[in-house]
Amino acid sequence: MSSKPTRAEIQNPSTHYGASRASTRHFATQRVTGALNVVFTLFLVWLVVSLAGADTAGKLALVRHPVVALGLALLVVSVAIHMRNGMRDVIEDYFDKGEHSLAMLLNNLFVGIVVLGALGALAKIVFWG
Repeated sequence: MSSKPTRAEIQNPSTHYGASRASTRHFATQRVTGALNVVFTLFLVWLVVSLAGADTAGKLALVRHPVVALGLALLVVSVAIHMRNGMRDVIEDYFDKGEHSLAMLLNNLFVGIVVLGALGALAKIVFWG
C-alpha cells in the first residue's frame, strides 16, 4: 500500500485507517480537555483578577493555597494534553510518513519540556516560596 490511499481505497467503506481505539481515545481526549480548558479559563480569569493590585506576599500566599496550586497544576496538564493532541492532528495532516515520526517526537519533547518547566516553577512557588 502506498503512503497515500487511492481513490478506490477511500471509496471502500471497509478500508481502515489506523487503530480505531487510538483514534477514539484521541477524539474523546481532545473533547474532554477542550471542555476542561473552558472551565480552567474561568479559574484563570478569577486568579488574574484576584492577583491584580496585590502585593508580592499576597500573590505568593494565593498561589501557595492548595486549591489554587492544584487548579494551576491541572490547568497546565490539561492544556499540555490538548496542545499535544492538536499538534498531532496538524502533523498527521501535513507531514509524510518519513517526517511524521520525527515531528511527533519533537512535539512530545516540546510538550514534556513545557509541562516539566511549568510544574517545576509551580512546585518551587508552592514549596519554597
